[in-house]
Amino acid sequence: MTSNLKWKIKRFKELSLEELYQLLRLRSEVFIVEQNCVYQDIDEKDSKAIHLIGTSEDEIVGYARLFDSGDYFEDASIGRVVVAQKHRQNKWGHELMQQAILGVEQFFQTQKITISAQLYLQKFYESHGFVAVSEVYLEDDIPHIRMTRN
Repeated sequence: MTSNLKWKIKRFKELSLEELYQLLRLRSEVFIVEQNCVYQDIDEKDSKAIHLIGTSEDEIVGYARLFDSGDYFEDASIGRVVVAQKHRQNKWGHELMQQAILGVEQFFQTQKITISAQLYLQKFYESHGFVAVSEVYLEDDIPHIRMTRN
């Protein structure tokens, strides 16, 4: 399925104020309000991350942070993977993960990626080549599992 999403990857300092506002708003809508989880989303890691942004009609509808080895985990990693609720029926999460994996490979020259996945999304990440490498643990009171892709 081909989408009408436009993808861009930017370093933190390259983000416009409008892009930063929209991506923080999207993260807040999903990770704090929708998931009813009070936690510090702005965590000092945004400045280290490469930001993958998917837009549709000038609105950020998909987003992920990409990290080099050692910036989050020992391996390169992907985090804050999110698609706006009103667009999830489009299955853009799969396209987002494909773009995130490509971004890690291109920016950081590695195929080994570690993620901290919400447990209910384990099968989704497995469909992108990730394998569970930990027991279930709580992160911000939400069950997570560490997964790796080689």
